[in-house]
Amino acid sequence: MKVLVTGASGMLGRAVASRLRDRGDDVTVLQRRGAGIAGVREVRGSVSDPDAVAGAVPGHDAVVHLAAKVSFTGAEAEFVRTNVEGTRLLLEASRAAGIARFVFVSSPSVAHTGASIVGAGAEPARPDLARGSYARTKAAAELLALAADRPGFAVVAVRPHIVWGPGDTQLVQRVVDRAAAGRLPRIGTGATLIDTTYVDNAVSALLAALARAETVHGEAFVVTNGEPRPVAELIGGMCRAAGVEPPAWSLPGLVARGAGAVVERTWTLLGRPDEPPMTRFLAEQLSTAHWFDQRRTRDALRWSPTVGLDEGFARLATHFASL
Repeated sequence: MKVLVTGASGMLGRAVASRLRDRGDDVTVLQRRGAGIAGVREVRGSVSDPDAVAGAVPGHDAVVHLAAKVSFTGAEAEFVRTNVEGTRLLLEASRAAGIARFVFVSSPSVAHTGASIVGAGAEPARPDLARGSYARTKAAAELLALAADRPGFAVVAVRPHIVWGPGDTQLVQRVVDRAAAGRLPRIGTGATLIDTTYVDNAVSALLAALARAETVHGEAFVVTNGEPRPVAELIGGMCRAAGVEPPAWSLPGLVARGAGAVVERTWTLLGRPDEPPMTRFLAEQLSTAHWFDQRRTRDALRWSPTVGLDEGFARLATHFASL
């Protein structure tokens, strides 16, 4: 197929574009920063730029849309522009160009309202109840995407949960850097069960959704490894893979959420562009259980993960050892 991938400068988008190329697809990537993926056509621009989208979309059979503004802080308008309006532009251009399959990469946070998630499936996206600008705008974008589904234009939403792996700067590197500096606390007891997704499994799930789009269109699917672990074990595994001691001090969940609120306000007042060390959303995520029933996902997509968490940590250790 001829496939357009947005957001290929990120770890997951880059891995998706590379896997499609390796299996013989004709791949174009659209993102603001250069991805530098050999054998892939590159278009520079934002999904919120009509001219960039109009120049990238025509001539493809399918779109895998990963581009998004991902941050714990920032002006709501920035999230709306990229996550909502960018998705709207891409959907409209894709339909006009006769594209047959559209995979929207979403997030389980679109249906997270603050309570623990214990064995749930892909509950409906709730922009009105989602926590934080990122989750609210991704929820709105997912609803737009699924509403655009119709005969001849098959739309599938896939929600990979906490994707990590070698080269991950969004989660793994931040965990390692903060742990090394002694600035990463354990929130609560560290016993909260959390499910995650090793990057290779997230990639194969997205390719499965692309292959099955015309059968499972109009649905959203949560994707995880299906191996919930205590959050302290997950963070400890990442730290040990990098040769760093895991967090040795802790904060009660309520204290961490309060501190996160203060830090958020401070970052906003100062206009700081870097990610704050703690936010209300982050404290909530680290102290609230969230793991998912994967039966519907695996049955519908005819997919299952091939890299277990322990193998993932081993690969992560190999990666850090090579640096």
